[in-house]
Amino acid sequence: MRQLRTFLFTLLACVCALAGALAASAEGPADPAPTVESTTTAQLTLAASEIQVQIDLYRHRTWHWQRVMGRPVTLTLQHPPPDPMERIRVWKQISARTQQVAEHPPHARQWACIHRYEGSWRDPNSPYYGGLQMDLGFQQRYGRYLLQRKGTADHWTPLEQMWVAERALRSGRGYYPWPNTARFCGLI
Repeated sequence: MRQLRTFLFTLLACVCALAGALAASAEGPADPAPTVESTTTAQLTLAASEIQVQIDLYRHRTWHWQRVMGRPVTLTLQHPPPDPMERIRVWKQISARTQQVAEHPPHARQWACIHRYEGSWRDPNSPYYGGLQMDLGFQQRYGRYLLQRKGTADHWTPLEQMWVAERALRSGRGYYPWPNTARFCGLI
């Protein structure tokens, strides 16, 4: 079986090489060697696309955590630097600061206490999901972005679950969605 696969792969490579040679001969004489100017332009274009990929990476990380935390999304820089490498550096800093804030939810100890009495962070059992046992209505109201993007709370990270609970806490619900465990933790 392995020999047949190797033979077919070799045959495919030969056919592709032959097709390329025929196509090149049909086009006529080859273009002259690329000039320094065209090579430099191609490198700059490639570099520009790589720069945009880096900027987009940091922007999307920032936007994800801003949405999870319920903060306004920073779509563009207020005063973007003219140098592309500087724009990458600025977005990297914004992303790092946003990530650092996201890693420390204001009531992380309280959520950890509630989680200790509730379930696994990956608990997939209906009607309550995740480590803070959120039902679908709760997830739709306070974690709509994550629910649409990742599915139910058992697919979210513990930090994402804590931030959704934090949004419920800030909305005025307090710790009452977890009445028994909040009492065990001395929160109500």
